[in-house]
Amino acid sequence: MTPASNAVTSGLRAGLLSAAVTGCLAFALLAAPAARAQDANPVLAKVNGAEIRQSDVDLAEQELGPSLAQLDPASRKENVLAFLIDMKIVAKAAEDKKIQDNADFKKRLDFARNRLLMDDVLAAEGKAATTDEAMKKVYDEAAKQISGEQEVHARHILVETEDEAKAVAEELKKGADFAELAKKKSKDPGASDGGDLGFFTKDQMVPEFSAAAFALEPGKISDPIKTQFGWHIIKVEEKRNRKPPSFDQVKAQIEQYVTRKAQSDYVSKLRQAAKIERLDQPAAKPDAAKPADAAKPADAAKPATPAPAKK
Repeated sequence: MTPASNAVTSGLRAGLLSAAVTGCLAFALLAAPAARAQDANPVLAKVNGAEIRQSDVDLAEQELGPSLAQLDPASRKENVLAFLIDMKIVAKAAEDKKIQDNADFKKRLDFARNRLLMDDVLAAEGKAATTDEAMKKVYDEAAKQISGEQEVHARHILVETEDEAKAVAEELKKGADFAELAKKKSKDPGASDGGDLGFFTKDQMVPEFSAAAFALEPGKISDPIKTQFGWHIIKVEEKRNRKPPSFDQVKAQIEQYVTRKAQSDYVSKLRQAAKIERLDQPAAKPDAAKPADAAKPADAAKPATPAPAKK
């Protein structure tokens, strides 16, 4: 082979090698996303050739959540995978028995399908509604109602009879410590805390109790007060204007409220547009107050013209 032919051959080999490398690189680049996707959702088991992937386990964990709460992650995964394997085996056996053709099965399958559709669309509506702006608006409106509302911090001693209450009142007048006396005399579950009720607003207590508590100045003690629970002696510790909690403190509750309201509004809107017929209820009865002739043409319902009087 001549030097020229050697050069050509070497050039061809280099070109082919370069093309091969480039092709492998291109294939690797194209295959990489698919490989990464497969890695993120690996096949964990096969049952008669049918695959069970990580995504199947994740979905099953969501559905079986409460029953798996006490298990550690490794045990949870093992239990769920075993469940999915058994489910596939038994489901195949059920198909072989033509269970899917059973009328009752079809009804339950249709119910499950409708339930899943409803759950998914309501979840989407709720998620779309829970924007920061919407939740802030709900918070601001609620905070306005709370701000400035008065609340009282009070203690009380609860006894069964008026005579007992009067006896407690006398001991307090003689200088007995209210909290210590509450521990000894009160039948309220909070007696161990010296009868401490913490802060409360007017609507959080029965009217008689609230009226007495909010009429007292801090440090003052009430006369015996009767409510449905018995007889009370009340001591007001402090009064203040109520402050709303911070947004972050109630964000979870607000999110839940906004979600449920959006879902409720969505269902109401669909109901208004739907034609709903309740066949389980009796038809509306005709109005008994109307005369039987009310449904006749107007002329037929008119009284006859009186005949002219005979002369």
